Amino acid sequence: MDGHDLVRSVRAVGSAGVTRGLRMARAAWRGRRADASGLPPRGPERARVPGAVRDVVPEPGGGTVRFGRAELRIIVTVSGAVFWGWDGAGPEPSYALAGRCPDPDPRAVLEPDTDGGWRVVAERVTVVVSRYGAVEVLTPGGVLLRRDLPPRWWEPVGGGPARWMQRSEVPADARFFGLGGRASGPRLRDGTYRLWNTDPGRVFGPGDDPLYVTMPVQWVVADAGTHLVCHDSSWDGTVTVREGEEGAGSGHDRAGSCELRMDGGPLRCWVVVGSPARVLLAWSALTGAPALPPAWALGHHHARWGFGGEEEVRRIVAGYRERGLPLDAVHLDIDHYDAHQVFTVDQDRFPKLPRLAEELLREGIRLVSIVDPAVKAAPGNAVYDSGVAEDAFVRDASGRLVRGVVWPGDAVYPDFTHARVREWWGGLYAERLGQGFSGFWHDMNEPTSLNAFGELTLPRSSRHALEGRGGDHREAHNVYALCMARAGYEGLRRLAPDERPFVFSRSGWVGMQRYGGSWSGDVGTGWPGLRASLSLVLGLGLCGVPYSGPDVGGFDGCPSPELFLRWFQLGAYLPLFRTHASMRAGRREPWEFGVETLEHARVALLERRRLLPYFVTLAQLARRTGAPYVRPLWWGAPEDRALRDCEDAFLLGDCLLVAPVLEPGTDRRAVRLPRGRWYDTVTEQVYEGPGRVVVDAPLSRVPVLARAGAVVPVRGADGDVELEVWAPAPGRTGGGLVVPDAGDGWEEPDVERYVVRWKGHQVVVHRESDDGLGEPGRPVRIRGLGVPGDQA
Repeated sequence: MDGHDLVRSVRAVGSAGVTRGLRMARAAWRGRRADASGLPPRGPERARVPGAVRDVVPEPGGGTVRFGRAELRIIVTVSGAVFWGWDGAGPEPSYALAGRCPDPDPRAVLEPDTDGGWRVVAERVTVVVSRYGAVEVLTPGGVLLRRDLPPRWWEPVGGGPARWMQRSEVPADARFFGLGGRASGPRLRDGTYRLWNTDPGRVFGPGDDPLYVTMPVQWVVADAGTHLVCHDSSWDGTVTVREGEEGAGSGHDRAGSCELRMDGGPLRCWVVVGSPARVLLAWSALTGAPALPPAWALGHHHARWGFGGEEEVRRIVAGYRERGLPLDAVHLDIDHYDAHQVFTVDQDRFPKLPRLAEELLREGIRLVSIVDPAVKAAPGNAVYDSGVAEDAFVRDASGRLVRGVVWPGDAVYPDFTHARVREWWGGLYAERLGQGFSGFWHDMNEPTSLNAFGELTLPRSSRHALEGRGGDHREAHNVYALCMARAGYEGLRRLAPDERPFVFSRSGWVGMQRYGGSWSGDVGTGWPGLRASLSLVLGLGLCGVPYSGPDVGGFDGCPSPELFLRWFQLGAYLPLFRTHASMRAGRREPWEFGVETLEHARVALLERRRLLPYFVTLAQLARRTGAPYVRPLWWGAPEDRALRDCEDAFLLGDCLLVAPVLEPGTDRRAVRLPRGRWYDTVTEQVYEGPGRVVVDAPLSRVPVLARAGAVVPVRGADGDVELEVWAPAPGRTGGGLVVPDAGDGWEEPDVERYVVRWKGHQVVVHRESDDGLGEPGRPVRIRGLGVPGDQA
């Protein structure tokens, strides 16, 4: 017995209450014993490297290079994405990919290189393999983007999964981004980041890692070019990043480096090269188009863990209505369940939930339900009984049900890596729809078990189907939430085929955008938590998940009026705009923070409502192109080094630049501008980029700048879509896209394309069509005409 674990068990009993504390301690000890008997001992290992090249086998798109002790298969696909896999690893099966691997590019050629190596030459990329297994990725012009050194494996002598390590080098000026939702990001500074979805068990801030959504997806942005790299293994691992240093006149640069270590799984990799827009277009083609949220999900959501019941929900909704504040959704947390049991309702607190949902729907407000994966392990619980009948729950190596502790007490966990279990679970959402819910947020799905010590998750020896291949939790852990999201999304498609499912999840993995979005989880209340909120959204967007947002105000504590307002103002420009808090935290209704805060929050809410057509357009474009709504400032100009280091502002689509206030007592702030002309959307003051400017940031608003020539669809006073057009700079043109949306359903609306130009002293707007240019067909408002000299 480990004395430290015993101490932690005693502390858990004292801090969590005797009953729950004992359960948490028992769960931790059960997990310890299960792993001791269910996991093979590691034992001695044998190190291995590829050796020297022996021969090659050409094939469409590339070929296989055989080394003395390994082989490497390289394929360039028709989209320009590069795949390589060691020791027979192919693109499939993969939880990351949306379907089958794209066809190989028939024009890509495998040919000899110097010094006994080989290379694959394609239109958009060249891949060079050295004699001993280093892999270089170059632009068509021969500029080096990355160099992966020969990998190393450590194989257990008695058999079992091999650990492996891959070191990479990138240009000295490169910056790293991505790896999922990182509170200290989106730029990844020097350090080690873990690839293991983790419930921190408390609120978090910028210094905490890992968190709920980790992904082996990196962006490398350098003068030489931009590329995305994904090492497609769901096993536990670490990524250690070291930024390079330029010679500062000495002529000797130190390359940036990245070291990836994985506990198992295939050593396989995808690389996509190009502009950021091209990279995410190809990435979404590989991993799946983002799910399209219904239009109401782009409005304002109000949530709380601790609504007292139906009457409190009505009181809060009435508060929004009486104050003229738009509200689109109310979220119910676990306290609306009967004893915290999933797919149930507390009849004392919510005796007529369907009637409440109907009342709210008449006001245009939807109900959203939390859904946890853990099922109370008790006969008589309908979900437990049906799950046992379906043999749906995760078992240990000896065939017993794996039990953890979550809110309902002792609990079991569905094995979402089995198609039959996903179908069973998806059918359970019929109960939620019957209660009147329109959307669903998945929580505690890392998955979490409230253990007294050790990791807050299932034993690593727990067995999973893994789509028929079989395996354990070491491989299944990171994809558990992804498979749960798939179960819910596909179940809702069957149950309500005419409606777009609205699902977002605390945890997930590569490809989770196919089924919905994410949110920050339990971000700490405080200015660091506000900054972390933006980092998470930016990082997830770069990894292919465009729809996400934080708990506005932070999950715990009582934000000051200033902090709440600045968080609220940031949230108004993020895809998921949701206030939420713990039952132990202060209230989050805007009127709870005083008259001044309420009036400023009203401005932010009304601006969000006015911009809804723009958010709808961004959602439609994200589905078609993979481009996130929220983008780093370097999105359109990755060659601008100053923009790579800017993490306190963002682009909202192509048209707007948002500079949130992230520090207390701020009424002016510096903003780094990309190239071009930018207008303050309130004062219409003009700024020229690239460069750094100082702008007003009064408590009443955060700075938002519009790109010259932009066409922004907005909601007019009559509710119809209007075009807000920002005048181009003299001698320049502009334009934009608008995608109208009925709000729900599966019809693919046409993309409206507009061009903006000067005609004499006037700005004119035309709509493009196959027949040429025509009238816009929508009301147009020209802004930014007050700049001296522009109309001369």
